[in-house]
Amino acid sequence: MQRKMLSMSIMALLGLGSLTMAQAAVVPAGTTLADQQQITRGNGSDPATLDPQLAESNEAFNIILDSFAGVVALDSEGKVHPELAEKWDNQDNKVWTFHLRPGLTWSNGQPITADDLVYSWQRLADPKTASPYQSYISAVHLLNADAVMSGKLPPSALGVKAIDPQTFQVTLSQPVSWFLQAAASPSFFPVNKQVVAKFGDQWTQPANIVVSGAFKPNKWVINERFVSVRNPHYWNNKATVINQVTYLPIAEPSATLNRYQSGEIDITDTIPTVNFAPIKKTIPEQIKQTPLLGVYEYWFNMNKPPFNDTRVRMALNLAVDKSIITDKILGMGQKPAWTLMPLQIGGETYQPTEIAKWTPAQRIAQAKKLLAEAGFSADKPLKAELLYNTSQDHLKIAIALSSMWKKKLGAQITMRNQEWKTLIQTQHSGDFQLIRQSWLADYDAPPTFLNNFMTGNTQNDGKYHNADYDKLVNAAAAEVDPVKAKSDYQQALDILSHDVPAVPLYYYVQNILVKPWVGGVSVSRLGFYKTQDMYIRKH
Repeated sequence: MQRKMLSMSIMALLGLGSLTMAQAAVVPAGTTLADQQQITRGNGSDPATLDPQLAESNEAFNIILDSFAGVVALDSEGKVHPELAEKWDNQDNKVWTFHLRPGLTWSNGQPITADDLVYSWQRLADPKTASPYQSYISAVHLLNADAVMSGKLPPSALGVKAIDPQTFQVTLSQPVSWFLQAAASPSFFPVNKQVVAKFGDQWTQPANIVVSGAFKPNKWVINERFVSVRNPHYWNNKATVINQVTYLPIAEPSATLNRYQSGEIDITDTIPTVNFAPIKKTIPEQIKQTPLLGVYEYWFNMNKPPFNDTRVRMALNLAVDKSIITDKILGMGQKPAWTLMPLQIGGETYQPTEIAKWTPAQRIAQAKKLLAEAGFSADKPLKAELLYNTSQDHLKIAIALSSMWKKKLGAQITMRNQEWKTLIQTQHSGDFQLIRQSWLADYDAPPTFLNNFMTGNTQNDGKYHNADYDKLVNAAAAEVDPVKAKSDYQQALDILSHDVPAVPLYYYVQNILVKPWVGGVSVSRLGFYKTQDMYIRKH
């Protein structure tokens, strides 16, 4: 299943965006619905924030996607649909004009206007906001993005403006064919300026929050539950079926499974590795498996020895038997990864690095050679700390890697775990040597992965820098010839594979459990499934 961009030939002829219906619950004819349309979802952990411009985790995005709306939305197939904007047009993929639906309102009844979008996009760019996704505006090449981000120009200089209350215009510094995909990102969702100004960092609390999406947060009990109720002011409320959604922040998958089996949860966010095989035998029809655009990886801190040495990073990469991770430890459909980007993305297939074709013996021999060249030996073993967030699966993988590195290279790796919120803070502070990380695509195009390693990118917490790499990624983004763009992206990917700013372990799949009475669950390759698409059958 590959995402497809809107047909550029059709857009050139019509000058308009797709007018297909937005996402909504589609209840098959003859279906008898339950009297109570309430659903409970496992959600991993409490989100660090529900602010669209500050959020950076799936736990947050799951709730934000139910609560807020952008100018456009992506369905489970990756197709772009109208959302707050009912249509759009563009000039040479550089100037995008969005025409908002008439009568849009926030959950408090105030009008949603183009000014709200201008404010929110400027807020994302403003250095004072300190958004972890700030570099997103540079990645999509908004006009003056870099100057605004660096403080050289005020946020008002960003290439966004309200032509009138119903018309929002975006100007890019160069053509970007995948811009509509990126515009569906939660980071670009508008927020209510008056509410943010009035309540400050407390504006996302249920008592204060004002939203634009299908559900409005109603109750938040930290470490227990988050409840949202249907938003009657949502423009497409008539197509929503679920009246209440509860998200349970359960970090441990086994605890989530127990509550699913006891009937407390309708949809899990994952399946415990140890339970996957027996579940597949007993209730296979309740498993929903979806290949994702995502990579599980360990990032190096390039500023801290010994990982400022490419030879050391490559040695650790080569010494990992990734098939043991995917087949023996996990065994849930994951595939070994030798690149920091999935090889099937954006409708194209990219080539893996040469070391992916080597035998395990060849990899180990080269790893030992590189580590010796870097000055490490039995008398002077490599020592480092591996940091991961609390989870049984993450622990198992960390133990496996430490064991492989000890057995094959004599490396002495200590392990330390932190809760998810703390790990994110540690990652951004740079206080780590080697840290568990993963990346799920924000849109179906190579930059969603490659931009993370661009010099100065706000997601580049390992501080990787390669000028040639930066040039290739920038050149590919501006390239109108898809063949040349693919070539540039391939070269950039090859540089990453050579420099190893992170160890890729496997390409993700999404495995969740869904009760038989829940309909409309459709997982995208980005890993999201919206409650507004769901319904409960009578049971």
